[in-house]
Amino acid sequence: MRVQLARVDAVIVQAVIAGALSFSHLHDLADAAGQGGWKAWAYPVSVDLLLVASWRRMREQQRAGQPAGGARLWFLIALAASLGANVATAGLLDLDDVPASLRVVVAGWPAVAFFGGTLLAHTPRTPDAPTATMTPETDTEPALVPVDAPDRDALPAPTAKPDLDRESPTTHVANATPAAPAVTLPPALIDRAQAMAEQHRATTGLAADPDDVRARLGLPPSMTPSVAAHL
Repeated sequence: MRVQLARVDAVIVQAVIAGALSFSHLHDLADAAGQGGWKAWAYPVSVDLLLVASWRRMREQQRAGQPAGGARLWFLIALAASLGANVATAGLLDLDDVPASLRVVVAGWPAVAFFGGTLLAHTPRTPDAPTATMTPETDTEPALVPVDAPDRDALPAPTAKPDLDRESPTTHVANATPAAPAVTLPPALIDRAQAMAEQHRATTGLAADPDDVRARLGLPPSMTPSVAAHL
C-alpha cells in the first residue's frame, strides 16, 4: 500500500512540475507576443484545458468503439501549441523581437480554442454503448436453445412414462438411483446451474436443457443427470 501511494505521489509531483513549466513558457510567449496583463495568464489555461478536454473525449470515444478523429485532431493542436511555446522560449526565439507571424498566431489562438472547445462540448456522448454490449447476449442465447432444447426436452418424456407405469416400485427406486450423483456436485456448480436455467427461462420463456447447462459449465456428458436433478 505504501509503495503504491509513493508511486502515485511521484506521478502527481512530476505532473505538477511539468505543468508549471509549460504554463510558464506559454505565459512568457504570450506576453512577448503583445498579450500582456491577465491575457498572458489566460493563454496557458486555455491551452492546457483544451489539451485535457480533448484527451478525455478521445478516450471516451475509443472505449465506446467510436471514431475519435475530431478529438485526436484538437489534442494534437493543443499539444503543438504547448510544445511550440516550450521550444520557442528555450533560446531559439528572441522574445524582445517576436516575428509578426507569431503575433498573429498568438492573437488568433482564442478563436481557435473556443471553436475546438465548442465542438468537443457538443460532440454527442456514448449512451449507445450498453445496448451494443447487450445485443450479442440477446442474440447468442436464443441461438443456443430454441434449436436444440425442444428436441432434447421431448425425448425423455416418452421413455420415462412407460418405465414408471410398467415397472414395480422397486424398479422405480432403482431407476431413480442415477440421480444420486447430483449430490456430488459442489454447491457453487449447483448455484451456477440454477442461475443459468433461471436466466434462460426469463429470456426465452422455455425451460433450460440440462445438457446445454452441463456443456456451458464445462462438465462431461455423464454429469447431465446430476445437473438435471438440480434444475
